[in-house]
Amino acid sequence: MSGERMDHTTRPSPDALLRQAGREERGRLKIFLGAAPGVGKTFEMLQTAQAKRREGTDIVAGVVETHGRRETEALMDGLEVIPRRRTDYTNRGLDEMDLDAILARRPRIVLVDELAHTNAPGSRHAKRWLDVEELLAAGIDVYTTLNIQHVESLNDVVAKITRVRVRETVPDSIIDRADDIELIDLTPEDLIQRLKDGKIYLPRTAERAIRHYFSPGNLTALRELALRRTAERVDDQLLTHMQAHAIAGPWAAGERLLVCINEDPSGGALVRYARRQAERLRARWSAVHVETSRSLRLSEAERDRIADTLRLVERLGGEAVTIPGRDVADGVVDYARANNVTHIVIAKSRRTYWSELLHGSVSHNLIRRAGGISVHVIAADPSDPVPAKTVRTAPAHARRLSGWPYAAATACVAVAAVLGHGLRLWLDLNNIALVFLTAVLVSAVTGGLGPSLYASIISVLAFNFFFLPPLYTFTISDPENIVALFFFAVVALIASNLTARVRAQAVTARQRTKTAEDLYQFSRKLAGVITMDDLLWATAYQIAAMLKVRVVLLMPDGGSVAVRAGYPPEDEIDAADLAAAVWAWQNNRPAGRGAETLPGAKWLFLPMRTGRGPVGLVGIDTGRPGTLLTPDQRRLLDALTDQAALAIERVTLAEDVDRARLAAETERLRSALLTSISHDLRTPLASILGSATSLTSYGPLLGEEGRRDLAATIQEEAERLNRFIANLLDMTRLESGALQPRRDPVDLGEVVGSALERTRRILAGHTVGIELAPGLPMARLDPVLFEQVLFNLLDNAAKYAHPGSTVTVRAWAADGCVRLEIMDEGDGLPPQDLERIFDKFYRVQAGDRQRAGTGLGLAICRGFMEAMGGTITAGNRTDRSGAVFTLTLPEAPLPPTLETAAS
Repeated sequence: MSGERMDHTTRPSPDALLRQAGREERGRLKIFLGAAPGVGKTFEMLQTAQAKRREGTDIVAGVVETHGRRETEALMDGLEVIPRRRTDYTNRGLDEMDLDAILARRPRIVLVDELAHTNAPGSRHAKRWLDVEELLAAGIDVYTTLNIQHVESLNDVVAKITRVRVRETVPDSIIDRADDIELIDLTPEDLIQRLKDGKIYLPRTAERAIRHYFSPGNLTALRELALRRTAERVDDQLLTHMQAHAIAGPWAAGERLLVCINEDPSGGALVRYARRQAERLRARWSAVHVETSRSLRLSEAERDRIADTLRLVERLGGEAVTIPGRDVADGVVDYARANNVTHIVIAKSRRTYWSELLHGSVSHNLIRRAGGISVHVIAADPSDPVPAKTVRTAPAHARRLSGWPYAAATACVAVAAVLGHGLRLWLDLNNIALVFLTAVLVSAVTGGLGPSLYASIISVLAFNFFFLPPLYTFTISDPENIVALFFFAVVALIASNLTARVRAQAVTARQRTKTAEDLYQFSRKLAGVITMDDLLWATAYQIAAMLKVRVVLLMPDGGSVAVRAGYPPEDEIDAADLAAAVWAWQNNRPAGRGAETLPGAKWLFLPMRTGRGPVGLVGIDTGRPGTLLTPDQRRLLDALTDQAALAIERVTLAEDVDRARLAAETERLRSALLTSISHDLRTPLASILGSATSLTSYGPLLGEEGRRDLAATIQEEAERLNRFIANLLDMTRLESGALQPRRDPVDLGEVVGSALERTRRILAGHTVGIELAPGLPMARLDPVLFEQVLFNLLDNAAKYAHPGSTVTVRAWAADGCVRLEIMDEGDGLPPQDLERIFDKFYRVQAGDRQRAGTGLGLAICRGFMEAMGGTITAGNRTDRSGAVFTLTLPEAPLPPTLETAAS
């Protein structure tokens, strides 16, 4: 046995070899990882690149950000730089890495700085790490830099430490696939000193950074995160190397702890001890259960205990593994060496001395064979077990005894007797015994243990009756034949027993493989579900299909629960069952049929739990009297509900994030609306109130011109207030979906003239230029809405154009559309605001020249234009300063009579 075990442990791991082979087909990725900006990642990357260049390696710079640091720029000397690709976005030019140029150049190594960078819109990939993946797939090695705060799995942790949420992240899979990670480490004191010396940011920015992000506590925490993440990746690389080269562990470069699980009641205490020990060692930990031939003889209660213990391991953050094996100690040691385990935890045996002498001791064998692995044998307390199940289960119905396997065994023996009788003239008596032994093996494979034992007995009798002299009697005259018959019987019994056992293991393995495949497909299905309804329906169907039961799924609804899905879909529960469901939800315990609480109910309700608590209930019913589930079915149901609960929590968290984002947006809009209303209602009302009070109190004392000015002020401010209320009402119509525009052929000149008439008072201080192309076709639009769009745009131009300047309205036809431009001669729009100006309540910051307004006018313009099937864009004039708004509408087809006349 030891020789076989040595052969097994010295054989390389196929998975590790496949991982290495996959990496050889692609480029190598090296990541220079830092805890914070400024630690010197780019500097170190360039130093390594210069060393490679001096060695004759073909290396180029795809994108390197020196940030104006002289010592970093000096390291670029001599390196070939691939020119960046220019991308135009919102009238701005952005420089991005030219991926196609690098692929065409095909260097051996390319430098790609800032792995978490987001590419400009219109690029082939949205993120730079996707560009890197394409380079690696093409066989090009990549050197890149990354800060620890950009790692996806650490995003929340970093946000809690620094109170800054990093938006640009890189998936952990990129780091896991990296061939090399070089940690660029710098103490917080040295980094802060570099910051003060101006080597990272400008002095004013550096002072603000030191007060907030670059505090000593933040940097220490980020440094620990970087060290730990690098250590985890190095540990994985070490394990892969050991498995690929069949190196017998452990190499104690890092601590790993393994706890051995069996059916003993002390399993819960053992797991909790292992968890505490792993925390003290700051080590990864896992649990292993070795399935041997003895496992088939365990009772259902013992199997339940093992399953519950492994579930406890996963709840406490460990990895639960079940492996097959002939010997428990050999299986544990082989697994420990293959996974570089340094500590094994096992419970002290509670067998008697004579039992250990006869059957052996797993702990003693483990200590003897562990080699350099430390073995912790603890006296676990069986009074602290895993909580027992609170739902009664019944053993699976035994298969009815059938005579067909025994008839088949009889036929096999009869065939063997006929063959033996035909072969006796050419074969020796001992060889004929092998024919009967074959019949025994066939019976064991096809029928199992009972038919094989039956075939063994009748084979012995048939062999004696037909082939041992004196023939056709059960008497044996030759003593040698007695010995031969005895050993034939022993071999037949042993062979039938072993073959039947292998058959049982194969049947069990097929069943478990089928179950594992179903669970895997279920997990894939859940991973692709994004809505709660789809998730619940998929879960109900899967449970019903695998357990052959009726299923309902209930979710919290206020202080109670309500049915959200079921299979078959028409299933309903009555008031008594609903009461059991409510009790199960409120107490987080099973209730209903077969449970300790309300066992008279028709349905059984089980909570679906995650680490955060219960997320829902699953109810099952078979429609038949008796116990609902067998122990195997209960374990399968636990696995299904665990997966479903995690998926429900995932969808719920996603919905919570959406609700929080919506609430934040609503709060922002509410604050903006209140701010706008407080200003844009109070200002005209104050003017109206002041003018009206003056007319009332001093009217007779004022001249005709004074009274006329006050009345004009009241009218002007009332119109301003009316426009503000109209904008609010229009935005409400847009957001509620109540807007139903007409799409009629309309002469654009008429609508422009009407809008200019409405804005005559507003544009009184400006010159208005009109340039409508002759023969301008009619456009498909709603004249009322389009007039309001023009009014808002002209009002906006009057606010921001310089007094006495010209506001131009120009229209022409092109490409089946009618385009209209409104241009002013103001200061223009900041490039970064060309899209944001159409957001609700957003207003361009213009310093001391800020104009009154709500920030709704342009948002209403875009909403109206889109409702009419048109578009609106903003830009700046090219001939002089000023803003230009371009409206595009579909050209209206000519009526049939006009088409005929035109032809």
